[in-house]
Amino acid sequence: MGSCQFLASLVLFMCCHVLSSRAWSVNNFLMTGPKAHLTYTSSVQIGAQRGIEECKHQFSWDRWNCPESALQLSTHNGLRSATRETAFVHAISAAGVMYTLTKNCSMGSFENCGCDDSKTGKMGGRGWIWGGCSDNIDFGENISKQFVDALENGHDSRAAVNLHNNEAGRLAIRSTMKRSCKCHGVSGSCSIQTCWMQLSDFRDVGNYLKVKHDQAQKLEMDKRRMRAGNSADNRGAISDTFSTIARTELIYMEDSPDYCVKNLSLGLHGTEGRECLQSGKNLSQWEKRSCRRLCHDCGLKVEERRTETVSSCNCKFHWCCTVKCEKCTQVVTKYFCAKRNRSRRPHNTRRKQRTRNS
Repeated sequence: MGSCQFLASLVLFMCCHVLSSRAWSVNNFLMTGPKAHLTYTSSVQIGAQRGIEECKHQFSWDRWNCPESALQLSTHNGLRSATRETAFVHAISAAGVMYTLTKNCSMGSFENCGCDDSKTGKMGGRGWIWGGCSDNIDFGENISKQFVDALENGHDSRAAVNLHNNEAGRLAIRSTMKRSCKCHGVSGSCSIQTCWMQLSDFRDVGNYLKVKHDQAQKLEMDKRRMRAGNSADNRGAISDTFSTIARTELIYMEDSPDYCVKNLSLGLHGTEGRECLQSGKNLSQWEKRSCRRLCHDCGLKVEERRTETVSSCNCKFHWCCTVKCEKCTQVVTKYFCAKRNRSRRPHNTRRKQRTRNS
């Protein structure tokens, strides 16, 4: 057995053992990217899952809510979708892998990697110099490419779109990095500062890419130049089209389907049965409009359901050393999208029928 085959088999075993029910995406993600060293596979696995969880958070109150059926990162086996949502999946997954690899590198998890000290000792600006432990994003980017981009071995426009969105996800990590500083000086005078670059919270990366998703550009290929296979005309048309698009922008080729409607062939469950929000503290405007977006605009009604929840409360510490709690019951009201009652007759039906009989 060749080294690549052995590595792919071992990675598959690791994923199945560690992720079990969540292996629907990460197994496929890692199996086809065995170019990087086995040392990094655990970080890649965690990074891919981080991207998936962030996707679900960002779209939790959207009609498309990042379903598991959408989280396939390759164009293998006929999975050729290239929608606006697919673009986000590629970007956030690539970002999640790069983010985790970078973070683990700076934390000393890998023998051959450490902080980025390429600028240490240099003046960064007035009153501060480069120092500390900058996160090594060059390392994270390099290893992420070896895993994630290995999923695309085609030369058609859809593979090119996926690779572009992978790169946009990695650039989002760079764009959201922040500078941290430490003061030095007599009696805390902060006469000079030592500064370094570090990763932002991954939520900031998710927020950044969600804006890019909303602003994504539709790719219009020159169909007259497109040819089947990997012809020079095909590659030339792709190259010319991509030369006009910034690397930081997300792109897509196909309009999104109607996410209101259930379509099992596309892995879509529609919005019937989805929970929405009508009231609550600290809700954003987007969350407050979720019932209208998920229910009313999809031809559904909002159904109120009340359920009782039992939880521990009024807990007290007793010497020594136990905690005793009471059981409290709370009624929780939730809202869900449901079908409208179409079987109900109009109010004047009986009156019309009496007139007709007389």
